[in-house]
Amino acid sequence: MGKKSITNEGGKMNNKEKTLDECFDAAIKKYGDMVYRIAMNQMKNGSDADDIFQEVFIKWLQHHNEFQNDEHEKAWLIRVTINQCKSILKSSWYRKTSEMGEKLENTLSYTDVVKEEGTLDEILNNLPEKYRIVIHLFYYEELSILQISQALNEKESTIRTQLTRARRKLKQLLKGVELDV
Repeated sequence: MGKKSITNEGGKMNNKEKTLDECFDAAIKKYGDMVYRIAMNQMKNGSDADDIFQEVFIKWLQHHNEFQNDEHEKAWLIRVTINQCKSILKSSWYRKTSEMGEKLENTLSYTDVVKEEGTLDEILNNLPEKYRIVIHLFYYEELSILQISQALNEKESTIRTQLTRARRKLKQLLKGVELDV
């Protein structure tokens, strides 16, 4: 990255002149964990989440001058992360490779090791994607229903309904499970 300075809308430098590198580093420090958590929540795979993280921040570099404020930037990053996850999950390459990986995993003897159940993340992964994302954004990212509806381009009533249904499903999944808290 170059040492290009960021200017305000009028093209004038402000007193707190920042280089693109500094702005990029600040964005990663501020939003990097959030982007990665959303990607992991959707993809359930660290290497795919890494790829999405990289793609999202490459897109951030292309659009960094368009943000009106921090809230707009955060909402944009959430939306881009979710869209990136969806595009990978829908791709024929991903479907074919994940099917092949599952077949391979079933044939290997070391995968017969019994997994311990009971962690909240494992239980959340059993929820359908539309419920997982609203639970994640509401509880982990602490977004309001309005902010979630804007990020997902859904009506507020739809988000409320999805949260209610997700809570119900979670309650069913949690019956009889001891969590390590």
